Amino acid sequence: MDGTLIDSEPVWFATEVGILAEYGFELGPEHALQVLGKPNEVVVDYLLAVSGIPLSPQQLNQRIDRAMAARLGAGIELIAGAKELLTEIAAAGIPAALVSASTRRVVDACLGSIGAHHFRHTVSGDDVVNPKPHPEPYLTAARLLGVDPADCAVIEDSPSGTAAAAAAGCRVMSVPHGVPVAEHRLVTIATSLDTVTLDRLRGLFD
Repeated sequence: MDGTLIDSEPVWFATEVGILAEYGFELGPEHALQVLGKPNEVVVDYLLAVSGIPLSPQQLNQRIDRAMAARLGAGIELIAGAKELLTEIAAAGIPAALVSASTRRVVDACLGSIGAHHFRHTVSGDDVVNPKPHPEPYLTAARLLGVDPADCAVIEDSPSGTAAAAAAGCRVMSVPHGVPVAEHRLVTIATSLDTVTLDRLRGLFD
């Protein structure tokens, strides 16, 4: 979701910058790559370690989560090509699931912009015990869809998400944003989402 269908990564970072600034800590751009596409718990632990602000992990996580749900719930544009691809998949009758490391609150806040009708199921970070890069999120999605992970095509943008999907045994079309993803026999790299079509996803299984 974040960084794949919606350009929310800058919003996440701006939110984190704003919260830490309230406590006098300037979170610079050099920290951005350390939090990109990471599970909330990892991000919060990192931010507390570098800033030393007087909040517990739970308190900072809640502040970020509430602020992001409010911002994204007000609407956010889809990444170029996202709407067309989701429409093409739906028209072909192919079942789809949304898999995100974000909390259920944030995922639900984004569905108004993305279109909940495109997905039979959604899996948030709250719905699994082990977040990305563990394969559990994608194994859970495949189970909910009633399909073998080996028959699933996953579209990802982050290294952790790509690793999670590949570890689950899915074919992966990865669209990296600034951070390279590790090579893997199940991973194909795309330069942008608007180059990804249903035929290209089918080609992952050739």
